[in-house]
Amino acid sequence: MAQGEYPSPEEFVEEAVKLVDEAEKEGITLRIMGALAIFIHSPEYQDLYLKFGRLGGKVFTDIDFMSLSKCRSKIPDFFTARGYTYNPMILRLHGKKRHIYYGKRIPMVDVFFDKLEMCHTIDFRNRLHLDKPTIPLADILLEKMQIVEINEKDIIDSIVLLRAHELGDNDNNVVNVKYIAKLMSQDWGFYYTTTMNLKKLKQFLPKYDVLTDEDKNDVASKIDTILEAIEKEPKSMGWKMRAKIGPSKKWYRDVEEVLR
Repeated sequence: MAQGEYPSPEEFVEEAVKLVDEAEKEGITLRIMGALAIFIHSPEYQDLYLKFGRLGGKVFTDIDFMSLSKCRSKIPDFFTARGYTYNPMILRLHGKKRHIYYGKRIPMVDVFFDKLEMCHTIDFRNRLHLDKPTIPLADILLEKMQIVEINEKDIIDSIVLLRAHELGDNDNNVVNVKYIAKLMSQDWGFYYTTTMNLKKLKQFLPKYDVLTDEDKNDVASKIDTILEAIEKEPKSMGWKMRAKIGPSKKWYRDVEEVLR
């Protein structure tokens, strides 16, 4: 990384959006994930996001992308042509599912393919066309909610996302509750982690002085609506059978941290 001040949020946004647009011209699908996606998708609430000071002076530490496996072979040349480097050993070991690139100004870029396979799995193969330059809002929320040991940074991200957007039954700039409820009805483990974390979000709301009473009430109401939709959705037979066992049996995947 070049000497000087740490890159600003605006620099991360500019670089991420530029990479999405330039990739598209080369037949490569990239969609922004994570905290940066929330920041980009919530322009009216960026000031609130910054007030939280979730990482101190470093608002973002990297850029996360989701792509498709059919684009995988083009990705290394695409990033190296733009000044990024990579570790060939890491690419050989983990390159089928994930690539990591290092920039001169932006510290790091993560590219995942087809699925986010962390504590639980989110399949993006039929969803990346639904939004641009980010993944759909519902998937951004699920990306946070699937973390079994969720930290405060991810709680803050989720609160801002819910405050900044309405709920709905589609992916047109709203959080698609119908999609979330359907997904949860098929996988008890994912359901258990998500509902646990949604309740945790609600418990954290009174802690934050940067939130007004209106902010807190709005987010709490949306959490209740999502939880209600999840509970009402008819569950699959596999879900019902796994629910009988409950959390006495491990219901999530341990996340292997890739050497960076």
